[in-house]
Amino acid sequence: MFKRSLINSAVATAIALASQQAIAAEADASEADEEVEVIQISGIRGSLNKALNNKRFAEQIVDSIVAEDIGKFPDNNVVEALQRVTGVQVTGRGGGEISEISIRGLNDVHTTVNGRDVFTGSGRAVALQDIPASLLSTVDVYKTRSASQNERGIAGSIDVKTHRPFNFDGSKVVLAARGTYDDQAEDIDTNLSALTSNRWETDFGEFGALVNLSYVEKVFRDDDIIAGAAFPFFTANPPSNHQPYKIMNFGSALGYWTSGLTEGLPSAAGSTLTVGDEQVEYLLGRDAAFGRVGEATRERTGASVSLQFAPSDELEFLLEGFYTGYRQELQNSMWFTNTFESDGNNGNVKIDTPTVFAGTNIVKERQVYAPNGFQSGDASTGKTDSYLVAFGTKWAPSDELVVKAELIHQTSEFHSEFFAQRFDRQAYGLDIDFNDKDGVVGISFWDDPSTSVDESDLAEFANWNAGTLYDNSGGNKGDALTFTLDTEWTPDFDNIEYIKFGIKAEQRGAQNYGREQSATPSAMTAVEFAEALVDAGANGTVSDYFYRVDNYMFGRADTFDSFVSANGLYMLDNADRVRNILGYEREAEITTMDIDETASAAYATVKYRLGDDITGEIGARYVSYEQDMQFWNFEGEYATGQAEAKEFMPSFSLNWNVTADVQARVAYTETLRMPNYADLSPLQFWFEPLTEGVSYGTGNGGNPDLQPTTSSNYDVSLEWYFSEGSSLYGAVFKREVEGLVIGGSKTVRRYSETREEEIDFILGAPVNASNGELSGVEVGLIYFPTDLPDVLDGLGVQASYTALESSQQTKDFNADGSVARVIETNMSGVSDSSYSVVGIYDKGNFDVRLSYVWREEFFSGLEGASFANPRQFWKRPEQSLDFQFNYDVNENLSISIDARNILDDKYQDYYGEGNENTFNFGSAVYSRLFGFGMKYSF
Repeated sequence: MFKRSLINSAVATAIALASQQAIAAEADASEADEEVEVIQISGIRGSLNKALNNKRFAEQIVDSIVAEDIGKFPDNNVVEALQRVTGVQVTGRGGGEISEISIRGLNDVHTTVNGRDVFTGSGRAVALQDIPASLLSTVDVYKTRSASQNERGIAGSIDVKTHRPFNFDGSKVVLAARGTYDDQAEDIDTNLSALTSNRWETDFGEFGALVNLSYVEKVFRDDDIIAGAAFPFFTANPPSNHQPYKIMNFGSALGYWTSGLTEGLPSAAGSTLTVGDEQVEYLLGRDAAFGRVGEATRERTGASVSLQFAPSDELEFLLEGFYTGYRQELQNSMWFTNTFESDGNNGNVKIDTPTVFAGTNIVKERQVYAPNGFQSGDASTGKTDSYLVAFGTKWAPSDELVVKAELIHQTSEFHSEFFAQRFDRQAYGLDIDFNDKDGVVGISFWDDPSTSVDESDLAEFANWNAGTLYDNSGGNKGDALTFTLDTEWTPDFDNIEYIKFGIKAEQRGAQNYGREQSATPSAMTAVEFAEALVDAGANGTVSDYFYRVDNYMFGRADTFDSFVSANGLYMLDNADRVRNILGYEREAEITTMDIDETASAAYATVKYRLGDDITGEIGARYVSYEQDMQFWNFEGEYATGQAEAKEFMPSFSLNWNVTADVQARVAYTETLRMPNYADLSPLQFWFEPLTEGVSYGTGNGGNPDLQPTTSSNYDVSLEWYFSEGSSLYGAVFKREVEGLVIGGSKTVRRYSETREEEIDFILGAPVNASNGELSGVEVGLIYFPTDLPDVLDGLGVQASYTALESSQQTKDFNADGSVARVIETNMSGVSDSSYSVVGIYDKGNFDVRLSYVWREEFFSGLEGASFANPRQFWKRPEQSLDFQFNYDVNENLSISIDARNILDDKYQDYYGEGNENTFNFGSAVYSRLFGFGMKYSF
């Protein structure tokens, strides 16, 4: 029989087998214990070798990333490294890091640490970028899963593994430091880590202890410029009782147009709407333009502590702790202007006729007289502390039986303070081109020649009046107590290698809390408000109240160079004095959500063998979720609810060693995504109209009737290990997803406090109203040529390509919330194609890597249901070029140099598939990063 001990030996020694033979033979214990020469390969090539080993001998379809050395992951964070894994795409490159990941186009990724579920705050998932890369040894990306693994994550599962003392032969100490220059923030970031580990033989058994610490500081600056949403405007010749270039009204009494359509209102030249008895042509014009500059300092800390004790060969105990911390202070400076006349006409100033994109009614350029606008200075602080403690035991009373049990407790809490104030004004006028060049807005403001102040200068203090102040805070927290019991039995049965079965029981809690306050000062200029603040005892001078942004968009937009806003962090430091001036006190935070969830699972799997070349696993998992829920809103409304979900999920896999070097796999699995806790709230939150000329408000709420989203998954893969450390592999796959959650909407008539009358509100809420299907193919290659001349020996390539095809039912809704029509679109987050190419040169004591990643445009999310443009957000193609150089000075000291985002691209999105030029939305510029690091180990 093919013993599991031989599999373990094969994993450890496969790298030494030059012939790369598949190990599938009858063996006895003495063969398993024979010494085999192991070829040690370090650096990038060694890391890829280990990753291929993990892939080849895994039961499931898995791709891995392995640390090149202790404390030295091949990238600066986990998500950056994952972007080169076959089938993985990333986005969200702001803040000096990559933050969003998808597997085969789907972003519902379940993450575990050492096989344990982890979460942040009251959510179901963890922010993967919060886990410092220096704490990790391996990251496994599961495309298929056994019934013994967690059922959540319809995209796949990522398991990050930390170091443990029994992984090392004896004592180990590693110290690492890195500095990274951010070219937009013009600052140097700090990255420090330390690991110490040892193990001892005692009279009571073997004991091991490990402590791994990490500290990462990041200072960043992100700039963007945005063309606002679209509304239908009257042309220069409106019907009677209407004004030229005025937004067409909306409401149950008028109903000229329907908002929130997936494809938006018709945009062909000459399109009409019914106004009374007339068919009236209209223009699709943007209501606003705005931009932001976010400048922040972020700190992430991490700690992993592991204690292992083995009193005998049959028994082992583990006590493990894992901590991640997050701190951030952000100053967000924003400018905003309406792009239509406040009074519906151009006064005494001659205004040029708006120009449209050829063949459309979409406004490209226009002049605007007397638009309203504001600047906003926002400060926010964020703080997260997440703790996990696990106690486990492994008992092997015989060669045939292994029993593992763990008790896990974790808590996580996030808290944020937010303080912002607007500066208001009515500008003299502006020129705007909504797509001045390649999707980037161009805008300039006019100077009024009749005044002594330059109104075109957005950095001039005297241009601004003190406006509304927003003073909010809140957070969320979660806790969990989990027990797992797993048993593996290796019976002496023909064709059965093992039987696994186990249970999991978990009690989870999730709470949200917060407060929202605002106040508006009496009529006073921004300078007068600053003087009042200083007179009230605030720190600093009048100028400290203002925050000035220079070199806006770094010359990559035809716009102003500088502007001012309120200094949010300064106001946050002087919050009590600000409140005294405006005559209010800080209110207590109130609980808005409190959920208790009881979850349980049971599974059984059987690993079978058919002859020498075919193995596989058949299993099933049963899960149950029950929630007791309480919700409050800030008006004191209260609601309760209960929800439950129960699922039975079978799984099947087959692995066939076609030849000694070729392996084929087939798998069927089922996975699910549970609704987010906050989405289950039956309460609504209402918002008054923000845009002048728009007579309806908005609202949002949850849906206590949401059900899990489920997926049936089909996978076939083929892997060819054609030489040492080289492999060509590919897979075809299909996902059938039911119960996708999309945003529903309906119109609700209710009283408006600002309008002092009943008006329409468009209420949005999540609904299980869509099914989807995704299929695709992925191909990966790792290749290091052999028999090269010595100077070229070490050249290699790592490459991957993924092609996806997806469809999803999207619905437009009537005013009463019923479905108006069903439209088929791409699934959110899915690029039809993506690829990565990595050139490698590894000479043992030094290695070089140049990495290029590209993904096609993709549907990324939905705009609110209040506008006339296409509702879907699409992102333009994204690419990145990174470089890394590592050099081992000696056996203890190594240095590294790296550069990220070398191409310095703009990152852009737009409304509706294919509308990147006519309905461009935002353009953002992010930093290039240049790093230097050192690592010392002994």
